[in-house]
Amino acid sequence: MPGYRGRLIFPFNVQLALLNTTAIAGDPDLLGPLTSGYDPDFKEMVKVPAVNSQVGTDPTQETLVVLPAQVEPDAMDALNSMASGNSPNSAVVMIFHFSDLERLDLVDAATGRPSIHVNDRLVAIYTMDGVLVQQMPASPVMKAQEITPLGFGLGGARNLLLVNFTAQILSVRGGGQ
Repeated sequence: MPGYRGRLIFPFNVQLALLNTTAIAGDPDLLGPLTSGYDPDFKEMVKVPAVNSQVGTDPTQETLVVLPAQVEPDAMDALNSMASGNSPNSAVVMIFHFSDLERLDLVDAATGRPSIHVNDRLVAIYTMDGVLVQQMPASPVMKAQEITPLGFGLGGARNLLLVNFTAQILSVRGGGQ
């Protein structure tokens, strides 16, 4: 029987959009030059060429999950002023408990790795009763940048997972908007 694994302090429910790399790994343009919608080297989606578009389409497919987490905001909605405009500097750390991840089948049984990955998105924070506390903005989007197991509980069972979410701009707006 495993030892005591600890618990989260003042948990909230957080909604994450987990990037489904398996679903987008297929051929996105069928007979076109692409063989996958996901670039394993850069760990991001590739743009799929579209008719009459220089930008292309994004093959992103996500799975929404809600799980308990300890929320540790570092800087929310902060901006760094730069000569070329403002740069977002928002960051929030979420601490998840491996027992919750295991209960929700978010740990790979073969490897022991959590199903939360770099580039997964933070969508919203709710109270444990389901009341919305904060919806994350569409841009800059809060994406997971660091995923680190923090420790192991008494008796040798792994307990905490740190996920650091930082702001990333999806599109550039001109004219000082």
